[in-house]
Amino acid sequence: MNKLKTYLLIFTIICLFIIVSVALVNEIITKSGNRYCYTSVDSIPHNHCAIVLGTSKYLANGSRNLYYTNRIKATVELYNCYKIDYIIVSGDNRNRNYNEPITMYNDLVSAGIPGRKIYLDYAGFRTLDSVVRGKEVFGQDSYTIVSQSFHNQRAIYIARRKGIEAIAFNAEEHSGDIDFKVQMRELGARMLVIYDMLTQKQPHFLGEMVVIPKE
Repeated sequence: MNKLKTYLLIFTIICLFIIVSVALVNEIITKSGNRYCYTSVDSIPHNHCAIVLGTSKYLANGSRNLYYTNRIKATVELYNCYKIDYIIVSGDNRNRNYNEPITMYNDLVSAGIPGRKIYLDYAGFRTLDSVVRGKEVFGQDSYTIVSQSFHNQRAIYIARRKGIEAIAFNAEEHSGDIDFKVQMRELGARMLVIYDMLTQKQPHFLGEMVVIPKE
């Protein structure tokens, strides 16, 4: 019985440590990110470039992914209100049938944005990759990130830790059963961010510089 009590005590301490750690990390990233996140197109400062963080256009059940739809809508709004001049669409390009950057490019062009104003980042496999490549590959020391608020908070935290003067525009979110899954996945991603920062994790690929016009 004494051994069982000892094991239970150790298990309880470990669980409490994990819960407190997750809560603390979540609070730090939320507060750090919110300092640089905007919800109004009128109040957000102008930036030369926006980085649109990729996600799938459709869910596993075949329905439209509103996270994706709202990111495209938010990007178009920023561009039409002259808050950005160029757009980098950054996402996964895992195989011939799944290409987030091309999908975002096509939808932005369909919404009226000139193709010459859009640059494709095919190596945005993770948020860290997209954020760091925005500076190291596309040469932007400051830019506007476009995603939902929870994602923007994490992206801003990464950017600021990497010395990038990033701000973010929060695309509209939506309610539903998927939100809980997304939030749980986000908590895990935030814990991974701390590990990435401690180990000085770099993107999978960097490559040659891409020059975006300054005008």
